[in-house]
Amino acid sequence: MIDLTHRSYQKELMDGEDIPFPAMAQTLRELDIINTRLGGHAITISAVRQLAANKKSLHICETGCGGGDNLRAIYLYCKKAGINTRFTGIDMNADCIRYAGQQNPGLPCHWICSDYARVKFDADKPDIIFSSLFCHHLNDGQLLQMITWSEENCTLGFFINDLHRHRMAFYLIRYLTKFFSRSYLVKHDASLSVARGFKRADWEKLFRESGLGDFQLSWRWAFRWLVIYRKLPGAVQQMPGHQIASHE
Repeated sequence: MIDLTHRSYQKELMDGEDIPFPAMAQTLRELDIINTRLGGHAITISAVRQLAANKKSLHICETGCGGGDNLRAIYLYCKKAGINTRFTGIDMNADCIRYAGQQNPGLPCHWICSDYARVKFDADKPDIIFSSLFCHHLNDGQLLQMITWSEENCTLGFFINDLHRHRMAFYLIRYLTKFFSRSYLVKHDASLSVARGFKRADWEKLFRESGLGDFQLSWRWAFRWLVIYRKLPGAVQQMPGHQIASHE
């Protein structure tokens, strides 16, 4: 039996270089299917709904946006709810940004190929910043940096949708991808992603070290953690302007 007492820091193949574009595209297609069928998109939408109550216009930014499927799911939800939305999608992998643009031509999104930490919102800060299945790629020091960056650059709050480090999740996704995946990246990385995931104590420790104070942590099916941090009213005042973002 796998020992998941501590997070694994074994590198995932998807974080490597020189991955052929067709292989990356297949992986991103399958991640969209996983997010749809195992509830990942539903978790993301529920967090947006909580942070954006009664808002009629939103600017939402995703760090580690991958193929853009999360942003598309939010857009479709907001369109039905009568919420005017625009997006910023950030990913340091050029193939992910290329694929996201190809798959979402009608999405009102500014795609940025960059390390998120190099992106500066000069005037028009996002209302909500989030990540989905991105944080398990980071070590604890990098996570603290991302949490701080997210708090500094949002006006309403931020949320994180990521994996629960659990034996059942580890073996379940290993066998599901073994029989149903056509991506060698997914076959290799899926269970490793769970091993790199989180337990409740990990999030409690990270937020304690961040000094940000209260946050909301809830377990969601299928083996996900939803972390929501809501900024106090008046903590940040959004400056006027229309520039979405710039990056170094």
